Amino acid sequence: MSGNRAGSARVLTRAAVALGIALVVVAAVWLTNLSRVSTAQRSEPVEAPTTAVEVSGDVGPETGGGTTGTAPAPASARVRVDEAWSTRIAGATGIPKRAVDAYAAAELVIDAEQPGCGVGWNTLAGIGAIETDHGRHGGAVLGDDGFPMPAIRGPQLDGNGNAAIADTDGGAWDGDTVWDRAVGPMQFIPDTWSRWGTDANGDGASDPNQIDDAALAAARYLCHSGEMSSVDGWRAAIFSYNHLDTYVDDVAAVANSYALAAG
Repeated sequence: MSGNRAGSARVLTRAAVALGIALVVVAAVWLTNLSRVSTAQRSEPVEAPTTAVEVSGDVGPETGGGTTGTAPAPASARVRVDEAWSTRIAGATGIPKRAVDAYAAAELVIDAEQPGCGVGWNTLAGIGAIETDHGRHGGAVLGDDGFPMPAIRGPQLDGNGNAAIADTDGGAWDGDTVWDRAVGPMQFIPDTWSRWGTDANGDGASDPNQIDDAALAAARYLCHSGEMSSVDGWRAAIFSYNHLDTYVDDVAAVANSYALAAG
């Protein structure tokens, strides 16, 4: 079994969203991927429907990142999402503003370094919602520093109703020296993080517990599957994150609901 395996370790049940399967399948891209933030550097027309975000800073392509899985120099530390926009989106969707900033910044960085990908902020938010309620699972609080407190750990991946994944990190990330556990707001498996982890907030550390780092790593992981601007491409990318069609449908439903709420 390949991929992030987030679903086998995810700590939430699937979100109940009042959208039909037809909407999920047909509109998975037209809402999920086209509700995108726009960079100040973007010169090409932005496809509609869109949600605009103003940014400042030098947002440019990086070296050492993209589809290689290596950890590039921090990029989203140079991105500032417009406060008024993120405050409005947080109010409209119920997503913590700190998480909105992380998802939007990750999209802006990907737009600069992999413009052909097409991952949207609300796609990342859909994953964050399903995995840990944006870092709030089990009563955790997402701090201003982007860390949930207390830290979020998935169940042991011991093969008991999930994949069996023996310890790969010596317990460094998940505190378990026998079995792996998914870690942080985007529920990364330690072995996956070792290949895709990045320092997005520029604090000098690559940490799956920190939502800026986790959101950008998730975006790069998704883009590794290919473009996300078509229904098939989008679904293939989400399926790579967790190999369940029901998971793909759930993420689409939640992401679409965020796009609708954002207007």
